[in-house]
Amino acid sequence: MLKLLKIELFKIFKRPRTYIAFGAIAAIVFLIQVALKFDGKSYVDLLMSNLSGSFEFSDDFKGRLLNGYLICFVILNTLLIQMPLLVALIAGDSIAGEANMGTLRLSLTKPVSRTEYMLVKFAASVVYTLALLIWMAALALFGSMLIFGTNDLVVLRSEGIEQMKSFDVLWRYFAAFGYAAVALTTVSALAFLLSVFAENSIGPIIATMSIVIVFTILSEMNIPIYDTTVKPYLFTSHMVAWKGFFYVKADAEGTTINGSIENLPAVLKSLGILVAYIILFFSTAVWVFRKKDILT
Repeated sequence: MLKLLKIELFKIFKRPRTYIAFGAIAAIVFLIQVALKFDGKSYVDLLMSNLSGSFEFSDDFKGRLLNGYLICFVILNTLLIQMPLLVALIAGDSIAGEANMGTLRLSLTKPVSRTEYMLVKFAASVVYTLALLIWMAALALFGSMLIFGTNDLVVLRSEGIEQMKSFDVLWRYFAAFGYAAVALTTVSALAFLLSVFAENSIGPIIATMSIVIVFTILSEMNIPIYDTTVKPYLFTSHMVAWKGFFYVKADAEGTTINGSIENLPAVLKSLGILVAYIILFFSTAVWVFRKKDILT
């Protein structure tokens, strides 16, 4: 199994197109960092403008606000919406790509079961997803910390602001990236499932992105009928729950409680739902593939 996994990873990372995703992430992160390095004050003023009527912020506070932790939060909000497409590029090609090249039947002549074959294929897609996320974390978090330094993190919410001490932030990012890994693996599992039904990788990739886009729109709609009937069951509704790690509790005097998470049960519930989707998508893919008549 381990040898097969190494072969699959070699096949993925020897393709030049694999590195397009890494290049795209690096370009986006770099552009955001450059923009905020040279015009961060304007961004902070815009960010705080909606709260200026309720709160008064000093220039010193605004200056401390623009640090590596905030930059990373901005990048996460931007990139985690786009990354499903980059993940689908590889996962959607896992089985369909082999079928398109006519090597699928040859691959199944190896002394492994179809279930083991699917497990190795999916594991390789997950490794790629994790590599992509680690690359983004290195650039967005540690790169921003190096360029902008660190300080307290302030996160804006519709009802006010969340302020976390600098020593209470880093672990939250590790938790958020871990959650994001599960969220992106859900998209990878969906693309992997659709790949079983196709003989060309374009179809699964486009289908995956279409589903993600439609589900995301439904998740963001503020329509009461969807709030209780559709949204709770869409995996896209739970992909953004990583933000919950940056919502903190406060005591009776309104002071932030260090190390706290406002609604941890909700975050864990969303995490469990995403894991359930991964199991559903992958097990369905295995079930279909085991019954599939491989003609090429």
